[in-house]
Amino acid sequence: MSDDRLIVALDVPNVLAGMDLATKLGDAASFYKIGLGMLTGGGLALANELKSEHGKKIFLDMKFFDIGATVEAAVRGVAQFDLDLLTVHGDPHVVRAAREGAAGSNMKILAVTILTSLDRDDLDGSLIKAGSITDLVQERAGRAFDAGADGVIASPQEAALIRALPEAAGKLIVTPGVRPVGADLGDQKRVATPAQAIADGVDHIVVGRPIWKAADPRAAALAITAEMASPQAKSPNK
Repeated sequence: MSDDRLIVALDVPNVLAGMDLATKLGDAASFYKIGLGMLTGGGLALANELKSEHGKKIFLDMKFFDIGATVEAAVRGVAQFDLDLLTVHGDPHVVRAAREGAAGSNMKILAVTILTSLDRDDLDGSLIKAGSITDLVQERAGRAFDAGADGVIASPQEAALIRALPEAAGKLIVTPGVRPVGADLGDQKRVATPAQAIADGVDHIVVGRPIWKAADPRAAALAITAEMASPQAKSPNK
């Protein structure tokens, strides 16, 4: 019944809340994201329990960024848990170090291009070079692929352009910033619907609040799964 193109973000306070949500979703979800906000609330323990005892896939969204040796050591530590996806920042030296750390495991390294909560004003405030976000995301994605990333994190608005890059052949595109029609955008600024994201070549969509804030989280997840399977979501990448 589940579709692992949907990754449910467990952006909840602690392990108990995360497991409660996973229990409510049951077979409506097979892939979960555990992020930095959950780390001090027992995130790794929850990841291990969902993976080893419940057969779920796990996306650990840590967005590592540091000198190469530190990134390599951190990724090697995470790789021992047999998780599925891990994020690092898309700077080439970080990606290369992460690939070294993941060597010998099946864990895939995803590079963050530009956070979907940011717009051009945010980049100006951070002294990021001039240019449209779309152009910068494409450039960062291409460089991350060249450095060995298995995929990228990008907004659905850049997905089709990234999919068209020669370097993107056989790579994953995972996108947050996906909201069903009528859902609250929250802190996301570059968004699309589930059907549009899949149609634009995304492999996995990450959805959190529209599911865990719903009166019936299982029904919300199943509605998103149905939309991804609709004719409007025909993907050139499938």
